[in-house]
Amino acid sequence: MNALSRELSRAGIMNRTLEDVSPQISHYVVIEGTYSELLEKAEGIKPVEAALEELRLAYEEIMRDWKVGDKKSLERLFDESDLGKLIVVTALMGAGAVTEEEGALVLNEAIPLDALEVELRFPIEDVEEYLEVIEERFKTGMVTEYTLEKKYFVEVMEVDRELVEAALEIAEEYATEESLVEAMFDGIARSVLADMIMELAEKYRRKNELIEAIMQREPIIVEGERERVNIYFDEDAIEDFLKELQTLGYLKVKGNRIWV
Repeated sequence: MNALSRELSRAGIMNRTLEDVSPQISHYVVIEGTYSELLEKAEGIKPVEAALEELRLAYEEIMRDWKVGDKKSLERLFDESDLGKLIVVTALMGAGAVTEEEGALVLNEAIPLDALEVELRFPIEDVEEYLEVIEERFKTGMVTEYTLEKKYFVEVMEVDRELVEAALEIAEEYATEESLVEAMFDGIARSVLADMIMELAEKYRRKNELIEAIMQREPIIVEGERERVNIYFDEDAIEDFLKELQTLGYLKVKGNRIWV
């Protein structure tokens, strides 16, 4: 965070570091049973069907060259992103078919997939439309995960398109792809919104009239070759954005008057 902030400052890009402690709360619907039981009841429930298909493929890949008595390291079996394989190995261990020995896993018995007891969990938003039928067909439960974590941010305090693009280029070495994509759209939207406000402020010199004119433009639509960005906002957000533009020196707001 601090290294990115320093590099942005050296490039003449105004920024500030922020820290925030906030919870992440996730709700999951859990179903359990043998693979064959779940498969029999899953017809028409697309998320469950997809999860069971993933388990089938994971089981086949794990068991393809794993003979009874053989040892395999965890790294050979799966990595953290292989959820299907993790569920299969957990089920095999729960059935006693796999045991841990000297940091490796040993296959003691090749139990068929159909007989394995498995537990599947789905983010509640992914199965919301199927909840009633899931509760009717399966043994279900609910798991809520609460994670309190501290997050670190670098806020780029610019709305100029060239400076925003320069900041994104610098941030490539420091940020995750997901956060970069989010920052890119945020930067584009803020730059487009600022340009529109500055254009309208040349015509409307009273704040209430300017805000009314801005709100009439909502949503702002930015068209690309194969994509479109729709920019929405409310009146309170525009009030705060005007203060930000004033802090950045783009305009001055005093009472109900606007100076550009």
